[in-house]
Amino acid sequence: MPVFEYLKTMFSKLTELKPITIAILVILVIGFIVYLALSKKKAEHYNTKVVVYAGLSIAISFVLSYIRLYRWPQGGSITPASMLPLFVFAYFFGVKAGLAAGTAYGLLQLIQGPYIVHWVQVLLDYVIAYTVLGFAGYFKNNLHKGIALGGFLRFFCSFLSGVIFFGEYAPEGMNTILYSLLVNLLIIGTETVICLAVSFIPQVKTMLNTLKNRI
Repeated sequence: MPVFEYLKTMFSKLTELKPITIAILVILVIGFIVYLALSKKKAEHYNTKVVVYAGLSIAISFVLSYIRLYRWPQGGSITPASMLPLFVFAYFFGVKAGLAAGTAYGLLQLIQGPYIVHWVQVLLDYVIAYTVLGFAGYFKNNLHKGIALGGFLRFFCSFLSGVIFFGEYAPEGMNTILYSLLVNLLIIGTETVICLAVSFIPQVKTMLNTLKNRI
């Protein structure tokens, strides 16, 4: 595939964003900018800081999730570290805040473009799978372990969903469990590895450590 065609395909999903989704993302980013402007003049409140940083993390993760490095034919795609901002947020503010941000992110994904076959599948794929990313905050002093934990928990939720609800997509003769395992390792496993790789970049590590110390 020519480079231009690949780039066109890579960013094509961004054109699918609904007006309401764009409005929500814009509000989140504007809220962060306004907070930065006001925080220089007034005493900063921790709860407010958590909310505005959550909004920015959700917005960045959501936009990155719509840039596809690879798209699986039956659904699901590999993105440029779209989970990383949520992992970092949980690392900064802890598990409780991370779980809340993950839930909000999952609901935003559900609003934008849900694929629903059963209410349990909705919970597994859109609510629980993103909520558990917040467990990255369990390792307060080790982002890399947090990324591995959050990535594994999301993988497990999607793996269960695949086994229970999407076995029909398995090639003839292939075990459903094996099919779900391979597909989710390819997609979520690769995404988690990308997040880890980015987090190990020296410049990124330095920037995140500086931000954490300030927060």
